[in-house]
Amino acid sequence: MKINKNDFVRAKVQRKLTPGEMLRTLRELQELTQQDLAKLTGISQSNLSAMETDARQIGRERALVLAKALKVHPAVILFPDFDINDVA
Repeated sequence: MKINKNDFVRAKVQRKLTPGEMLRTLRELQELTQQDLAKLTGISQSNLSAMETDARQIGRERALVLAKALKVHPAVILFPDFDINDVA
């Protein structure tokens, strides 16, 4: 069976994510609980919860710690809706 790439439609972003929503998504994709991530980062579970609900800003320093634990670049967390086409 041959697959023709013209048979597919490019996915479109349906909604913009906040940094907190991206943090939660990354954590859940790695099947970590907030408590698991708290142990990996030294950030309390209650602070993680507040960040995930955007009640507390993540900030640069926390983003660095979280990114290391989640094995992603910090920009993935801080700028989840960045699109190069918006600036280029």
